[in-house]
Amino acid sequence: MKKWLAAGVCGLFSFLIVIGTVGPVFATTVSGRASTVLEWFDTPDGETAVPAYQYLMLNARDIGGKGWNFSGYGRLSGDLADEVDADSRLYTAYFQKNYVPQKFRVKIGRQFVSTTAGGTILDGIDLNYSGFKAVKLRLLGGLNVVYDSDYEFDNYFFGAAISGSPLKNMELGLSYVQKWDEGDLAQELIGFDFDYDLAKIVHLYSETQYSLLYESITYFLAGASSSWSKDWRARLEYLYSMPVFDSTNIYSVFAVAEYQEIMGEVDYRINSKLRSYLRYTHEIYQEYSDAGVVDVGLESVGIEPLRWYVAGVYRNDDDGQNLYGVKGHVSYRFMPDVTAGFGANVDVLERRLGDDDETTSSRIWIDGAYDFSKTIQLQAKIERVESDLWDEYYRGRVRLNVLF
Repeated sequence: MKKWLAAGVCGLFSFLIVIGTVGPVFATTVSGRASTVLEWFDTPDGETAVPAYQYLMLNARDIGGKGWNFSGYGRLSGDLADEVDADSRLYTAYFQKNYVPQKFRVKIGRQFVSTTAGGTILDGIDLNYSGFKAVKLRLLGGLNVVYDSDYEFDNYFFGAAISGSPLKNMELGLSYVQKWDEGDLAQELIGFDFDYDLAKIVHLYSETQYSLLYESITYFLAGASSSWSKDWRARLEYLYSMPVFDSTNIYSVFAVAEYQEIMGEVDYRINSKLRSYLRYTHEIYQEYSDAGVVDVGLESVGIEPLRWYVAGVYRNDDDGQNLYGVKGHVSYRFMPDVTAGFGANVDVLERRLGDDDETTSSRIWIDGAYDFSKTIQLQAKIERVESDLWDEYYRGRVRLNVLF
């Protein structure tokens, strides 16, 4: 798959050159962002990794004057110290055309697709039709892209969705997806979503995901929000989640733990420059004691040159994993082109999911930015990270953004 991704990202860069050359002839509009990133951080083995990335986000509008648009995003990468895997990635590269009178949209290529039943990165096609008065239809299918594994031509993804508005300010949706792993059915899911806005009173919403293979609900979210004045907002949510492994995965035979969460939040806009919030989350675990998390904070709104936020976080559970934490960030624009800041999350439990999965309880950093022009900006950040599981380590990042 590394060869596929590297070739795809190189192709994306080549496409930029071609479109940039012939685009003016065919009235094609090209825009995007190129980001050169250099990082360094300590590995658990005590070595220093130095991954480098070249990101490219590209948009081309009305290619050849035919109404086709292109969107692409990918990266070329590698570790200069050869300590960690920093693979190249082709995230998206698709063509899209909207047939306006027919209310039909087609997207072809690598794209992120999402329905209530499930989503994936798809090498395929996504069709949307909204020409009917009462309902909208969607069909999608192709190859299921799985990072960190071989690119298989029998990893399929198929989906369909139907949505409509039976009442004013109400939206209902039903979706269905299948995922295939090397020719075997890995997941079969149904999704249902509901959204109802009772003007100036309350907004109700919910999402449900059901696994036909496991015959159980795997995800459920129900919530209500209200803005009874321009300064007050409130939100109440219930979340249920159960991990779903592919039926072809060895972990599918092991028992999984359910997770539930009840969250309530109140926002109050003190004035045009200051906002406050109070949030309480009750976390419900099967194998561990429940935990209550209180998060209260203040933040500035739309002010210059000083921007800031500060919050106190208290986490309590019967297993003694209590945390009294604080998090905040302040930045100041010293000159029209220079901004610098300082931030800290101390004794605040965080979980990051991505290329570098980690759980931390304290993070302190300094950051800054220098604007060479309206289209060129240099950003930098250095942070100290620690938790109960890992010793402290340092992470740094320098990023050069170029808009075009």
